[in-house]
Amino acid sequence: MASAANSSSGQSRSSELFERGQKVMPGGVSRNTVLRQPHPAYAAHGEGCRLTDLDGVARIDFSNNMASLIHGHAYGPMVEALGEQLKRGTAFMMATEAEVLHAEHMCSRSEAFERIRFMNSGTEAVMVSIKAARAFTGREMIAKVEGAYHGGYDYAEVSQAPNPDTWGSLDRPNSVPLAYGTPASALNDVLILPFNDVDRAIAILDEHADQVAGVLMDLMPHRVGLNPVEPSFLQAIHAWTRRNGALLLLDEVITFRSTLGGLQGHYGVQADLTAMGKMIGGGFPIGAVAGRADVMDVMNPAAPPGRYLFPHSGTFSANPMSMVAGRIAMEHFDAAACERLNRLADRARSGIAEAARRTGGRACVTGAGSILRVHMKENPPRNFREAYLSPEENARLKALLDHLFDAGFVMINTCSAMLSTPMTEAEIDALIVACGEGFEAISAMP
Repeated sequence: MASAANSSSGQSRSSELFERGQKVMPGGVSRNTVLRQPHPAYAAHGEGCRLTDLDGVARIDFSNNMASLIHGHAYGPMVEALGEQLKRGTAFMMATEAEVLHAEHMCSRSEAFERIRFMNSGTEAVMVSIKAARAFTGREMIAKVEGAYHGGYDYAEVSQAPNPDTWGSLDRPNSVPLAYGTPASALNDVLILPFNDVDRAIAILDEHADQVAGVLMDLMPHRVGLNPVEPSFLQAIHAWTRRNGALLLLDEVITFRSTLGGLQGHYGVQADLTAMGKMIGGGFPIGAVAGRADVMDVMNPAAPPGRYLFPHSGTFSANPMSMVAGRIAMEHFDAAACERLNRLADRARSGIAEAARRTGGRACVTGAGSILRVHMKENPPRNFREAYLSPEENARLKALLDHLFDAGFVMINTCSAMLSTPMTEAEIDALIVACGEGFEAISAMP
């Protein structure tokens, strides 16, 4: 790997920029996920699965901008198509053919997608799903899994990051605010369910059966441990929604890459509404909600009277840059590409697990499809409370992340990896070796 290039002041370009950024942005950045000590690295350019910073250091990119780049950086077919679109214009107060083409393609990937609407982020897609469920059912409450991340929306943020002092009993988990100032009304309208615990979850839902508009779930929630949902839990929740007139809302913003039609296809379940984002925009801002035609009609001004209940719009929704990039990204992520990437991830998961066993690394690996997460725990967690890091585990995790970064790997800060199609066995095997070296280096830590 290249060494950092210093400026005439003796500082790196990245450290200089961070000093400037702190004078004009809270914390020096606009998203906390890029922060690291002593300063974030600043990107210069990316190509394929490699990312080079302003100091000339190239690393293999296993974060892919938080799972949004399924084909890595500067993907040739997209670069060419976007250059042509840029000449024609980036956004119009008119509909575009690009929107229809991308909608047709996305709906072709799943029988559950009878209609689709585009927006600008996964956060917005979850927000639209919740509002559409309320409009369709006439109910106010939402249920979600403890610890699950669903973006920056008051209701979606409830109990995203509880701790042992705040999370309460497993039988009745508390609704815990993430941000100070969260309205009590938001907390009161969100039921918290323990993940993969059928009896407790159904008991909580039954107490509010006539109030729940929808159950919001990620089938492999990242912050809950990145362990796929147990089929019995998903089946029980799905059946409960059917019995009680509620909707099943699936957040596939990250997991849509798992199969052609998302992780729900693996389980044979069709959501009423599915929220998507990240990879379906080809690296450009995007969100989408797809699902049943009758539910989606709450956003349709041409629907019969009493059905159009939720006006939805957005200045940059379905902008042609995102539509063109997204359609190309998804068309090129066909069954063969998906299966190949999943096999590479299987290789990574088994190799890292073996490295942990060989070195006594007190670590395990979770994930499915083309996603994985390394835990500083000997056994894979089944829920948020088991995934919660002790101070010692957190220290070891940070040490591993620092080791991997210095060894030339960009990971998501939970020590998660999201693969991209330019990757080969060489990149996977390099990550396995680096993890093994990292486990050995931190073996003396408590």
